[in-house]
Amino acid sequence: MGLTIAPLPAPRTGAALRAAVLEVAVLAGHLLLYPTGILEERLADQAATRPAGQPPPVLLLHGFTDNRSVFVLLRRALGAGGRRRVETYNHSPFTRDLRVTARHLARRVEELCERSGQDRVDLVGHSLGGLVARYYVQRLGGDARVRTLVTLGTPHGGTRVAPFMDAHPLVRQMRPDSEVMTELRAPAPGCLTRFVAFWSEFDALMAPTGTARIQHPDLDATNVQVTGIGHLALPVHPAVITAVRRALDGPVRAADGTPRTTEAARATGTEGHSQVV
Repeated sequence: MGLTIAPLPAPRTGAALRAAVLEVAVLAGHLLLYPTGILEERLADQAATRPAGQPPPVLLLHGFTDNRSVFVLLRRALGAGGRRRVETYNHSPFTRDLRVTARHLARRVEELCERSGQDRVDLVGHSLGGLVARYYVQRLGGDARVRTLVTLGTPHGGTRVAPFMDAHPLVRQMRPDSEVMTELRAPAPGCLTRFVAFWSEFDALMAPTGTARIQHPDLDATNVQVTGIGHLALPVHPAVITAVRRALDGPVRAADGTPRTTEAARATGTEGHSQVV
């Protein structure tokens, strides 16, 4: 199943140029915000009671060499009105193995469940952050804790971009023929997590661009094609942010594997069909 977020039709060259200009603007803004996200955020105290009907908390994971500042707009939108608890996770820029970060993520998720009083969480990962989250869910038993995983421009099939960076072990793990990719292609029967993967035809860090889609026979995955924006714009574009909110409110499977739909999905009429933005 797939969705398309598309502006008015335009010549491909014009759309590519606009996407490139937008990437430059986003990069400039992000460089200004980057220092604000270097330190870990202060975590909220454990809630004594959980309001009835409150959705699972959301944990946001940034990409390679980035930090939580990339999620300023997305976090604000997801947490609007106090309906959701939203937190960010700064994984170490010195990590040399994606699998180590995934184990650290597992501990952070357990802490979040304890503090929020909930049994499951939702994860949103940009780029490498989505791959870390998927490894945790698929290979470390994280599907018991993660209800929905949303990825934004994540190289699920591996990316061949920037071969000159192969000296970095994390970059090598994101290559199509890496051990990590082989592990993620392995069977994953009974996985309880629902996956939603956003990908863009103008994502210059995905080579080929379709590698940001999840194609695995055992996973409950929806691939969402985004038209007209690039890699850096995925976490900040208003249409993508709206679509992420809808994805987190969409139908999910309960912990026992049976289909379940959130109250928000019933209210907005998104149950049982795709929606084009």
